[in-house]
Amino acid sequence: MRYKKLPLISIVAFAVAVIASCEKLAPQAPSDDEILDGPLEGLTNEQHALFIKGDVGFNDMIFTAETGLGPTFVTTSCGSCHAGDGKGHPFTTLTRFGQTNQTGNQFLHLGGPQLQNRALPGYAPDQIPTGATFSKFTPPAVSGLGFLYSVTDADIMAMSDPTDADGDGISGTPNWINIPAYSTVNQNAITQGGKYIGRFGRKAGAYDLLQQTSDAFAQDMGINSVYNPVDVYSGLEIDPEVSTQTVNDIVFYLKTLKAPIQRNQNDAQVVMGKNIFSQINCSSCHKPALTTGYSPIEPLSFKEFYPYTDMLLHDMGTTLDDGYTEGNALTSEWRTPPLWEPWAFAKFTRGQYFLMHDGKAQSIEEAIFAARWRSAEQQTSISKPFAKRKRRIT
Repeated sequence: MRYKKLPLISIVAFAVAVIASCEKLAPQAPSDDEILDGPLEGLTNEQHALFIKGDVGFNDMIFTAETGLGPTFVTTSCGSCHAGDGKGHPFTTLTRFGQTNQTGNQFLHLGGPQLQNRALPGYAPDQIPTGATFSKFTPPAVSGLGFLYSVTDADIMAMSDPTDADGDGISGTPNWINIPAYSTVNQNAITQGGKYIGRFGRKAGAYDLLQQTSDAFAQDMGINSVYNPVDVYSGLEIDPEVSTQTVNDIVFYLKTLKAPIQRNQNDAQVVMGKNIFSQINCSSCHKPALTTGYSPIEPLSFKEFYPYTDMLLHDMGTTLDDGYTEGNALTSEWRTPPLWEPWAFAKFTRGQYFLMHDGKAQSIEEAIFAARWRSAEQQTSISKPFAKRKRRIT
């Protein structure tokens, strides 16, 4: 039996049809507004290579006893608290203890400021010391941190109003903190009594991403670096257990993660919600747009971005007062968290939301009520005439 040869055009048409069918069956890559990780646009080839190295250190490097973990610790990797570069959940929530006012932490000799609730075999996990106040901190998302780092001190101070001079009932203020000797001071930094403006953490208790990262290695994993040479378990200075290059690579990764992108920006319901958000004055703390200053990383320089935060402390009232603080903040004061697309964080927690500083608000509605009605400032801003809120001015 003889077979007829198919014309070349038929073979080509068949191949194209097969390829098209496979493309339809293949999973589609998520769009940029559906993911949190990924580098800034505009990085050089060298910077992109550094980003990838930092990504490996942050998400793929899991520490063991042989590589420096412990002996007491909270977690074994950076990514385990920040899955997909998103925020944490109740199982990764941190416990901070030992400071009630601006005089500093009184329990550093007993493991403060962070509880290490896990331990290697043969060691006992930490316990909260008798008499120490404590607070639960849900790990925040790490996307877009380079933008927040690049906002100038002058712009942060311009949003500050500690005495409510404009009479709107909102009196945000920076957290003035002592900074580590290894931190590089921002260009044109503003100081007050030898202290600097904190930017990161639930209380804005960390100055820069190097402090945030080196503290996380020491306090979360019990791993010493050249920046934090004192072992949190023994209190003794020991040799670094993680390379300086690894720490610096992770810092660069955090600086150059893209900012989350809002979905459905032109949807009618989204636009209506945005207008209501401004009308009821939520935007006085959650500033929709900020602008960066100069950065040696060009894609971060002089860029407008949309974090919905003023990076300041606000008094959230007695209900959200855990009796614990950091830096110069009152125990009832918390930094305005950026509202970078909360839906994206829920992707990594099986659709559940764990909002506010301790993750107790399990829906956006709960978080809105907690912020709007429990806040001492919002109670003041709702009432007319405005009553001045008393605060220690330092």
